[in-house]
Amino acid sequence: MDKQSFREQLTLKNSVLGIQFLFVAFGATVLVPLLVGIDPSVALFTAGIGTLIFHLITRGRIPVFLGSSFAFIAPLIEATKLYGWAGTLSGIIAVGVVYGLVSVLVKMRGIKFVERLFPSVVVGPVIMIIGLSLASAAVDMAKTDWLLAVIALFTAIVVVIFGKGLAKLIPVFIAIVVGYVLAAVLGKIDYTPVSEAAWLTLPEFTAPQFNWQAILYMIPVAIAPIIEHVGDMYAIGGVCNKNFIEKPGLNRTLLGDGIATAFAGFFGGVPNTTYSEVTGAITLTKITNPFVLRIAAVTAILFAFVGKISGFLKTIPEAVLGGIMLLLFGMIASIGIKSLVESKTNMAETRNQVIVSVVLTVGIGGAIIQYGTFSLAGIGLAALVGIMLNIILPQTKKEE
Repeated sequence: MDKQSFREQLTLKNSVLGIQFLFVAFGATVLVPLLVGIDPSVALFTAGIGTLIFHLITRGRIPVFLGSSFAFIAPLIEATKLYGWAGTLSGIIAVGVVYGLVSVLVKMRGIKFVERLFPSVVVGPVIMIIGLSLASAAVDMAKTDWLLAVIALFTAIVVVIFGKGLAKLIPVFIAIVVGYVLAAVLGKIDYTPVSEAAWLTLPEFTAPQFNWQAILYMIPVAIAPIIEHVGDMYAIGGVCNKNFIEKPGLNRTLLGDGIATAFAGFFGGVPNTTYSEVTGAITLTKITNPFVLRIAAVTAILFAFVGKISGFLKTIPEAVLGGIMLLLFGMIASIGIKSLVESKTNMAETRNQVIVSVVLTVGIGGAIIQYGTFSLAGIGLAALVGIMLNIILPQTKKEE
């Protein structure tokens, strides 16, 4: 974009629209780091930079905003317990590399090859495990104050089902606000993090620490978000009446997402993904100008350096977050079921029943493979087992 075009686009109207789009993505973007236990300012910074990286690689053609990925919440929490946050970051960088490798495969072999390698019969149950594996953690957080948790949960459900317009796109944000206001009225908020925070400060960046086990644990988790990314590109293309799969190309969008995620890992942030909420807002507002999303990205970066914002986010009661998680993790699991239904996976086929059953029991049951210091467990092991079973078990002629 030349200087003249930049000046023409940088208007008050576009700036307001950009902030509005950040508002749509804000609740979900900061929720992930709050649940994982890291500084939400880091997530805002890496989301903003990651979005700009994505726009650079895709030649500024696609109106998307990259924010914290819900699919990685459970794996990040578990990996942090096992390998520490610095070690987990090396796994996040590896996930970005996997995105890059898949982008090369798409460039060489086409999207059909990737779809054959990761069919819904594998991806569906893996997504279900991602949602269900930390159900107990959601309950543990919620039971610290059941009143706040239930109010937050009920608010999110009401907004999801009955919300109209922009409100329907931000159920997480609205649930946090309602839960927070109730907690404030009941005197259950400690404002110390706000009072102690400086107005301007650097986010709490963390350097990654190489850890093979964390890398092997995180890599298979990338399967579900990759498939989700493909769906997002079709969705935003349909809204804009353009084929982004062809131009700038799915290989470029995957590469942009991958480099943005790897960048987040280098600075202590969580993996990024294209936000369906923003796509919904674009559908609602009919604003398809990618420049507006770049304004949202720059705003996120600026917010990351306002210490009071980070301090305020840290005062959100644990029970409010737990109440939202009760719905969120269940909805992630339901997306796995939805993927099986929409792909018309024939669950009457014994082969498909075997794959789904084994993937679920391995992932939820806590199976682990260990050899010396090497170990593979949870979602990663379940995904690998699903891929292997899909390759080994014979298909019927109809399925082929």
